[in-house]
Amino acid sequence: MSSQAPRDDRPRTRVVIVGGGTAGWMAAAALIRRLPHACSVRLVESEDIGIVGVGEATLPHLRAFVSMLGIDEAEFMRVTQATYKLGIEFRDFGRIGDSYLHPFGTFGMPLNGVPFHHLWLRMQAEGRHDTLFDYSVCNRMAAQGRFAPPTHEAGSLRSTYGYAYQFDATLFAPYLRDYAVARGVERTEGRVVDVTLDPLSGDVAALTLASGERVEGDLFIDCSGFRALLIGEAIGSPWEDWSHWLPCDRAVAAPCASPEGPIEPFTRAIAMAAGWRWRIPLRHRVGNGYVFSAAHLDEEAATAALIEAFENPPLADPRVLRFRAGRRARSWDRNVVSVGLASGFLEPLESTSIYLAQGAVEQLIALFPIDGRIADADRDEFNRTVDLEYDRIRDFLILHYHATTRDDSPFWNDMRTMRIPDSLAEKMELFRQSGRVVRYSQGLFFEPSWLAVYLGQGIVPRHWDQRADAFDPAHLGPALDKLRAQIAATVGAMPSHDAALGIGA
Repeated sequence: MSSQAPRDDRPRTRVVIVGGGTAGWMAAAALIRRLPHACSVRLVESEDIGIVGVGEATLPHLRAFVSMLGIDEAEFMRVTQATYKLGIEFRDFGRIGDSYLHPFGTFGMPLNGVPFHHLWLRMQAEGRHDTLFDYSVCNRMAAQGRFAPPTHEAGSLRSTYGYAYQFDATLFAPYLRDYAVARGVERTEGRVVDVTLDPLSGDVAALTLASGERVEGDLFIDCSGFRALLIGEAIGSPWEDWSHWLPCDRAVAAPCASPEGPIEPFTRAIAMAAGWRWRIPLRHRVGNGYVFSAAHLDEEAATAALIEAFENPPLADPRVLRFRAGRRARSWDRNVVSVGLASGFLEPLESTSIYLAQGAVEQLIALFPIDGRIADADRDEFNRTVDLEYDRIRDFLILHYHATTRDDSPFWNDMRTMRIPDSLAEKMELFRQSGRVVRYSQGLFFEPSWLAVYLGQGIVPRHWDQRADAFDPAHLGPALDKLRAQIAATVGAMPSHDAALGIGA
């Protein structure tokens, strides 16, 4: 067989990215890494426009992105002051006083094809009184403040979990910028003052900067944040408003000094009277924020509530961010691809913002125009996939608010009694009736994630998989005891989280 060298005479697509920040530099770094032969990349940003940077917690998918760029994880974590993240602990969501961890891992192990949680449900009916969370390696690691990298060894308990990062968002984008520029991305400092559309196609033809410079391109990526300079202002792609389901539209954020003692390997979300508060431990500080509904609480009161919750003195003045939940009807419209906040916004309750930007960039690379020509089929597939991600994450976030017995404030009363999307209502009813979780072939948050929130917030199935009835409780009970002991031994042998970070014994 003979191999043919790739053609080098194809026209390179001129990609222009508007806006830096996390989304912009993720797009630039990925494109120059994966498609240097197919495109040139120019990013236009203004130092006068700051980074939103409220999200400092991520999902495990970012590890694959860092690896794809060929970046050394230890160096990346050191530069961005990152810590390990095993999941998110939710406090006071189902009812005041309750807490649970949404782990980045599975619960137990299936037996003869029966999902583990059905076996656990069966044993609860036999009088067993432990929790499903007792069978999560992630939960025990988080509770004991331990960490060790997972393995790929089949059947090993250390293959049943993953991890993400908690890092300083203001350090992440500059790190990617240096990476991208060193590999050929052209950075242009400037503020866009005008957008020229092609009179025939309606495509974006060029940008005019405040300096008077004209920047032309074939494919434009809008990473201009909530302003949505290209996708919204210039070509008018419609916005679907989801604030009736996710009414939190403000966040007040400020870091504080780290407390004495070990760093926790998880993010914390604490329900508040008009929303929830995040706590994200980094190596050099703790990130804090109060996400709330302005219809239920004013900004001054929210700021006071956040400051009152600080465990140590603040390191900066609190700042208020305003947003609205929803997404574009078309995230790729004409020759403009929106990534990040320009595409949509779902509050950071499950740390999905960076994941959504990453997913859009990866999908764009997979469907990148051949010879510079945008195909309708590729654009449609991109939009279908992006819409699917947003819609399913939306349902998962609503579940956190709706699955509650809280009636202590107008906000929680509204969330508990609101009409939810039919797609979520069907998922909840399926679980209540049978213990089954809707399975996805695409998208975020698979069975363990839904199980964590369902059971963590008090939704218990009436029935379980009938195949679980084939197991003799006299044998199944000891098997569960053995599994718990194995989990305890596995986690007990791990180093502390601080030791894994190299900052403690």
